[in-house]
Amino acid sequence: MITERVCCGMTDPEQSKIESIVARMAGAAHKGDLGTIVAEEILKYSVLELQVIGGRLNLEIERLPANYRHKIRSYFRDQIFGAHHLLLSRYRSGIFLKCSDPLRDPELFLSYCQMIPDGCMAWDEDTWKNPEIWSPKHRLFYYLIAAYTMFVEDLPGHPVGMPFPGGQVVEKQGEEYYCPIRDKEKDVFFSICNFCPARQTD
Repeated sequence: MITERVCCGMTDPEQSKIESIVARMAGAAHKGDLGTIVAEEILKYSVLELQVIGGRLNLEIERLPANYRHKIRSYFRDQIFGAHHLLLSRYRSGIFLKCSDPLRDPELFLSYCQMIPDGCMAWDEDTWKNPEIWSPKHRLFYYLIAAYTMFVEDLPGHPVGMPFPGGQVVEKQGEEYYCPIRDKEKDVFFSICNFCPARQTD
């Protein structure tokens, strides 16, 4: 059950809206149901809101060292907006209406849902140049997209091929996915890595 919280200055309307969306997600009966719910929530974001999310993503990329920034830029964009495009394409084609496949790990999915409201308030906004146009709703977008990727498509939260400092990348070996940071963020409660279907790279 998603319980109500008041934390980190989240206003009552923001809190209630996010918890209502998350409760709806948590009630998904199967993958098709979850895909439909996530797509319907994503479609509520305006063009301006998507531009703000894209601007924030670009800012985070530009802060990275130049040699790494060049390598990772397309993977970050694919993680967010590539998945966004695929989600809406599948929704509009009616694929989710025909899918009743079970969620791969219902208990893990519920844990993911329970994390989201507090996760939406845990990001550091001190260096964001326009804090007045950035809200928990924008952070929720990130978690909605990750829910689709990890629990509907059963794909890693970070795309295959995505490089990390040190030279390792997210890989697919047979039917399994491997990520060099899968088990590295256990102390970061709001990290999607804790819910990812990938295995830790040896």
